[in-house]
Amino acid sequence: MNTKYITHCSPYGGEYSLMLVYGKYPNGQTKIQLYDAEDGMPYATATSMVKMHIDEDCVVIKNYSENEGILDSLIKAGIVSYPHSYIPSGYINLSVCKLLTKKE
Repeated sequence: MNTKYITHCSPYGGEYSLMLVYGKYPNGQTKIQLYDAEDGMPYATATSMVKMHIDEDCVVIKNYSENEGILDSLIKAGIVSYPHSYIPSGYINLSVCKLLTKKE
């Protein structure tokens, strides 16, 4: 198993080493969950499921609220590309990025 990790500097304080776990949403879109690398506790879900078609090699990143800064951390780690489009969701836009790493 090729486990992937990122370093995330939270805007709320602290630097975290996070382990990525890939999965699928019920509609087949890729889910990326993040767990604390030290104690295995859940940290956040980096992605969101949307009710529209996105390419299979893309993910929708939630980069607001408790996930603020996650997009930058995933880009710096080479997990996802810079956003190539955005999906409006309420008062924010979700980032659509190409997945640069192989899913487990």
